[in-house]
Amino acid sequence: MTEAVIELVNVSLTLGSAASKVHVLKGVDLSVKGGEILGIVGPSGSGKSTLLMVVAGLERVDSGTVRIAGEDISGRSEDQVAAFRGQNVGIVFQSFHLIPNMTALENVAVPLELAGHRNAFERARAELASVGLAERVTHYPGELSGGEQQRVAIARALAPSPRLLIADEPTGNLDGATGRQVADLLFRTAAERNMTLVLVTHDPSLAARCTRQVAMRSGRIESVEAAMAVA
Repeated sequence: MTEAVIELVNVSLTLGSAASKVHVLKGVDLSVKGGEILGIVGPSGSGKSTLLMVVAGLERVDSGTVRIAGEDISGRSEDQVAAFRGQNVGIVFQSFHLIPNMTALENVAVPLELAGHRNAFERARAELASVGLAERVTHYPGELSGGEQQRVAIARALAPSPRLLIADEPTGNLDGATGRQVADLLFRTAAERNMTLVLVTHDPSLAARCTRQVAMRSGRIESVEAAMAVA
């Protein structure tokens, strides 16, 4: 039986305080197996992105259990969670979050160096080649197209060889054709590496390519259903 890479049990999270307090997640239960590709859909404000941040350990829950790659991260310190995330979770955002005064190679290699990985620049160069940017390693983000910047961000997320890749609207800032190319890259890489991929999207065609879809509304999981086979 395939091990669950994500296990959330009765997870609740409130953000803000006093009059601005918002109950963002309400008793969420979710299990995602190794190698699965999960699409999270729902209207704006339904808790989709917050759910991803909980999985990444970037938001601490009020109650419930968050188990990632077999480890309960709910009660760990921020430093412990950050170290765990650096080894096990890759993150791709809608906005690319590249450092503008670093080259593509440096954007991928420096986080590896800071995490103590050996041969960081060799590894970064290999990952950039794997996403089709072998000839663009010395370019700065401002010299790259949106699609190329997102590929750098994907290479950065993949470089530590995480068990889990999470992507929050990874095609949201891209035109249709470029978005499809980036989506193809994510799905293909997840399949080749047998990596769990969880993505938030407003694009029904992208969600339909996932092995399962989770629909959220008002901080709860409204439904879970199988989608079509991954293309």
